[in-house]
Amino acid sequence: MIGRYTTRFAENAADVASAQALRRETFRGEGQGSDVDAFDSICKHVLVEESDTGHLVCTFRLLLLANGSEIDKSYSAQFYDLESLHDIKGKIAEMGRFCIDPAFNDPDILRIAWSVMTRFVDDNDVELLFGCSSFSGTDFAEYTDTFALLKERHLAPKRWLPKTKAPRVFHFANTLKLFKPNLKAAQRRMPPLLRTYLLMGGWVSDHAVVDNDLNTLHVFTGMEIKSIPANRKRLLRAMAG
Repeated sequence: MIGRYTTRFAENAADVASAQALRRETFRGEGQGSDVDAFDSICKHVLVEESDTGHLVCTFRLLLLANGSEIDKSYSAQFYDLESLHDIKGKIAEMGRFCIDPAFNDPDILRIAWSVMTRFVDDNDVELLFGCSSFSGTDFAEYTDTFALLKERHLAPKRWLPKTKAPRVFHFANTLKLFKPNLKAAQRRMPPLLRTYLLMGGWVSDHAVVDNDLNTLHVFTGMEIKSIPANRKRLLRAMAG
């Protein structure tokens, strides 16, 4: 229990169904079908609940893989050619389907979610955390400054840069090569989860995938655990403890 919230892993089918229901509401809208896929059965599902009511306010799932050679088993590998990451020797983990109940506008929820991820990373000796970071909608023009900032400061190291695989992508690193971002506008349109990744030394692909199924744009996001600034590691581990 952390403050007004309790965190735990899903323990049964009912817990997973609760997570899927929040995902459906967040990504698809109430009454717009389901949000269930084959990865649900092989992932650990994290639940962040309001302590007093048991109401689910946040969920995400974690997939632990032995090393980079297994990364093609991940959800992200459906959309990105990740061959450049095959040589990673240590354990890697994918974090996906992250969502927060839109009725709960509380920044503590994101911090608590990161504390759970920190404990999972430490307990499993994870070297790389990765996933898809989503932007709402599929109109590139809404995020020109944000994509330009990603191009300018946060692209993956060349040795790890994912290649194009999805049929519809926006090659922002090339398209916006000469565009100088407005920093305030870029930060304002940056998804909170992606912003946190970047503050801890994370990096992104040079292109965004158009996901018509979820009505999003997303970028592949990676973060080497050893590259997280020491002060942020101390803060996250204090919360996780």
